[in-house]
Amino acid sequence: MQSIQTPSQAKRKGKEQRDLVPAVLLGAPAIILLIMFLIGPFFAGIGFSFTNIRLISGNPVEWVGLRNYQRLTKIAVLSVEPEIDPATGQAAVDEEGNLVYPRSRDFTRNEEAYPQYIGTREWFTMDIGDTRHYVLAGDPAFMKSIVNVILFALVVIPLQTGLGLVLALLVNQKLAGRNFFRTVYFSPVVTSMVVVSFVWIFLYDKDNGLINQFIGLLGIPPLNWLGNPDTAMLAIIVMSVWQGVGFQMVLFLAGLQGIPDFLYEASSIDGANAWQKFRYVTIPSLRGVFVFIIITITIAAFQLFTQVFVMTNGGPNEATTTVVFHMVRKGFREQDIAMAAAIGVLFFLFIIAISLVQRFVLRDKEA
Repeated sequence: MQSIQTPSQAKRKGKEQRDLVPAVLLGAPAIILLIMFLIGPFFAGIGFSFTNIRLISGNPVEWVGLRNYQRLTKIAVLSVEPEIDPATGQAAVDEEGNLVYPRSRDFTRNEEAYPQYIGTREWFTMDIGDTRHYVLAGDPAFMKSIVNVILFALVVIPLQTGLGLVLALLVNQKLAGRNFFRTVYFSPVVTSMVVVSFVWIFLYDKDNGLINQFIGLLGIPPLNWLGNPDTAMLAIIVMSVWQGVGFQMVLFLAGLQGIPDFLYEASSIDGANAWQKFRYVTIPSLRGVFVFIIITITIAAFQLFTQVFVMTNGGPNEATTTVVFHMVRKGFREQDIAMAAAIGVLFFLFIIAISLVQRFVLRDKEA
């Protein structure tokens, strides 16, 4: 049975059809720009990852399938025993008394005898008893970058979140000069990361840096903060937390000021002390802020790039290399666009997986 439109319905439908053309014309510039600079490059990158395209090359582009992904994700373990000294028949040792093992390259370059190790390089080694285990990877720098960003995130997320909450609690007190401290704590956030990185390079300078001069007063010898693999990532972490904690402070401050006063008044009537108010009133009321902050810090932590690019250039010995830095290095320095695109796709899937896990863990169980 055909429905009958009333005059008002027909008039409204006609108006909607007339408004459609101006709406499309107004939205077209934004839609075109999104397609050109966001959606188009996204899908083009996925397509490039299945080819051997290079930034500048006279060779034609070829379809290589999953070869780039296989190289990035390939991992193998090579176990070797100590070399035998022909003169004594015992395990050979060097001048320092350490056991001498075959080099990993003796296996990774011998395609006839060890085809399973072709295309891999040494990532790291483990000695268990007298056996040395070489962990090989198709792209050791990529594997190191994943480990580095995970380590960075595991340290920065709780540290920056906790400091942001502490600062928010401090500047939320009714004290003189609190607006001044709010400005001071937030100012690094609005300062260019490149500028902040250069400032901290001077602070970390091994000869004249302010940090080394300060620890020198405590009797600690100066450290090469950015040139030592053991301290380079720590230096990046400290600078990143200092630069970004002001943003979390502002978010927590907004959340604190949104908590109704009657909740604290009711808890006082029930005899709650300051700690109990914080635990049972403040923390539950800030749950939504916590979820937002943790997710945003996580995404920002895994996208670490500028600090590394300016301060350490991925070194020393890949100690501060991150996934984004390695992707840029592959694409523009080594001109391997296909491999950089594959890294980008894997990184995108990795971020999506982390975000889904966080949403599941931090979901509101009462909803």
